[in-house]
Amino acid sequence: MSDTIQKINDRYQNTEALHEIREHAMADFRKLGVPTVKHEEWKYTRVGSLLQSPLEVQAPDHVSEADINTFRLPGDAYEIFVINGRFSSGSAPEGMTVSSLGIEANGRFKNIIDKHLGTSSKYHQDGINAMNTAFAEHGLFIFIDKGKKIDKPVYIYYVNDNRAVPTLSLPRALVYVSAAAEVEISEHYVSLGQNDSFTNQVTEVVVEQDAMVNYYKIQNEGPNASQVSTTQFTQTGKSLTNATTISLSGNIIRNNLNMVMEAEYGESHMYGLYLLDGKTHVDNHTIVDNVMPNCFSNELYKGIMDGESTGVFNGKIFVRKDAQKTNAYQSNKNVLLTDTASVNTKPQLEIFADDVKCSHGCTIGKLDEEALFYLRARGIGEKSAKSLLLHAFAVDILDNIKSEPLRDYVDKLISERLVFNF
Repeated sequence: MSDTIQKINDRYQNTEALHEIREHAMADFRKLGVPTVKHEEWKYTRVGSLLQSPLEVQAPDHVSEADINTFRLPGDAYEIFVINGRFSSGSAPEGMTVSSLGIEANGRFKNIIDKHLGTSSKYHQDGINAMNTAFAEHGLFIFIDKGKKIDKPVYIYYVNDNRAVPTLSLPRALVYVSAAAEVEISEHYVSLGQNDSFTNQVTEVVVEQDAMVNYYKIQNEGPNASQVSTTQFTQTGKSLTNATTISLSGNIIRNNLNMVMEAEYGESHMYGLYLLDGKTHVDNHTIVDNVMPNCFSNELYKGIMDGESTGVFNGKIFVRKDAQKTNAYQSNKNVLLTDTASVNTKPQLEIFADDVKCSHGCTIGKLDEEALFYLRARGIGEKSAKSLLLHAFAVDILDNIKSEPLRDYVDKLISERLVFNF
């Protein structure tokens, strides 16, 4: 048993908050352990090695206002801080509750938490998900009242204070968006130090009738930061969800994104961009589970791999027996810039209904030589021409970021990366 696994066992406390679900999860973690490449869903992503080095589990932090000012996103927003896996603080308008899962588990939101916390384990029956649930009492809880339209974006900062020691953080979040409510949520991941860090994060979002959620995840940490991130949307009523994942830097990153469409006429859109260099490894696993009929989903992920980086895309669309008249589309497109970069892509459909429209596909290639020649022939240098083509390849993902300050921020990060690389 590694030192980190031993610390996980030692740090686990049988407290009253969320006792039953946490006890069950800890038992599952001890039984299942950490996934290996022998597990089909983890065959390309080796997370076991991340727990072999000594990591401090939910280490103490010393994050100051000056530290926060170094990573604040642009634009006026409500801000929430989760530091080393623990909910720390947050601002919210009237009609939006921001609190701790451990506190609200026995309060007025008890029934909601009992019903919806842990639903992602149905799709991720592994020790990583169970490990996170075992420490869920320190998690974040957000509730948005019926009909409330949040007037500003909500920025959630997941901060690793790994300046003194290597860290393992286990942040958990449950977000409940009531009927006819609207919210924009951006998750931003930050490492303050140079030590190793491993974030094992789970967010579960419940979306009721006529509600709308715009969700963004931005991953741009250092080369020593690794992450397994699971985000699940459960659409319990006719609703609209848009989810965009941007992965730019890190060590080993695994993103699980689930759309569970439990009501008729639900609509979901999933977009992803991974722009990788060095030895960064990004693995995107997506699930769209069409449970009820007349739902629509659209999925587009794009990857640009440079250096010795590796991209993985594994997308699954399930159409259950009762989900007639489902429309579901899935596409993964990749550009390899070097002979040492690689990508493994596997779009999948599992259809148990007979009146559906579903399609999937993937492409892997290099830069278009004809387009490059066209730009060069008009006096544009080779480096600038490559940057222009790659930016054009990525721009339709960026266009789905509806917040202009956030879109400009991500666009600047990508443009700087392309200029630097070429």
